[in-house]
Amino acid sequence: MKPGSRNLITDVPGLRVGNAEDHKVRTGTTVLVGDAPFTAGVHVMGGAPGTRETDLLAPDKTVEQVDALVLSGGSAFGLDAASGVVDRLREMGRGFAVGGMHVPIVPGAILFDLINGGDKGWADNPYRGLGRSALDAAGEDFALGTAGAGTGATTANLKGGLGSASVVLPNGVTVGALVAVNALGSAIVGDGPEFWAAPWELGAEFGGLGVAQAYPDPHLPVTKLGSHQNTTIGIVATDAQLTQAQCTRIATAAHDGYARSLVPSHTPMDGDLIFAAATGAQALADPVADTLLLGHAAAICMARAVARGVHAARAAEGDPFPAWSARFG
Repeated sequence: MKPGSRNLITDVPGLRVGNAEDHKVRTGTTVLVGDAPFTAGVHVMGGAPGTRETDLLAPDKTVEQVDALVLSGGSAFGLDAASGVVDRLREMGRGFAVGGMHVPIVPGAILFDLINGGDKGWADNPYRGLGRSALDAAGEDFALGTAGAGTGATTANLKGGLGSASVVLPNGVTVGALVAVNALGSAIVGDGPEFWAAPWELGAEFGGLGVAQAYPDPHLPVTKLGSHQNTTIGIVATDAQLTQAQCTRIATAAHDGYARSLVPSHTPMDGDLIFAAATGAQALADPVADTLLLGHAAAICMARAVARGVHAARAAEGDPFPAWSARFG
């Protein structure tokens, strides 16, 4: 396996990502949009999720394809980011055709960043505008770290951030991951600087430090339980031809990436969620073996993306936690 040319989820052809931030509020939104509608699934493993339009992604539902996926800060307020995306897509003539109308299908998920030190005293919910701006900014290249939905994110002991990674499989299929890391647990082993995701690193994409030389008592994990500002939300994507049920299975497998890179993960105070997206450009020669490999690759990409998001976070005045770069150089 090797990373794609950008080492971003946009190495999957036909997908673009846009970010929008408000650094005064310490929050932001990230949008994944396709050049055309794409098949999607979702799997939730956290105990405190916040979502929009996820029920329609179940394998037995009528609509199998979506126009975009939204990750946002803002807790329940952030769900309105998808409304801004829907408005803008409708202006573009995108959406599910119903009786002469076009209804954009835009599932979304949120993380909690309401007590991270930013100014939350808004009179009007800012997330609808952030969603629209993120869609307008969508392209093949985008910022990581303190950007988009990762702007106000934190982990147990460091700033969180927006991460992404990709891999090209031997059969030519591309898999990518995108994640906003706002975990209850920690991305680093003990006091760091090594990442839990180190065994899966390709090259020096998050510092090349290798695995930790010592490990703390695994029964006493570091958390930010007292602050209740949690949830890691992500997307895995591929250019493989998958059904909605197969997308759901890939999303489920990708949660292993959270478990490999965040300790602890999937807690009652996290809303951990992963969407899966498939553009369908490449048919699978062996649906069983290839789907197994896709799930494995999705988990690896997600673990790497988590570490890249934390590694790329930038320090700012008033941060409740230090950035990895500020603490470890």
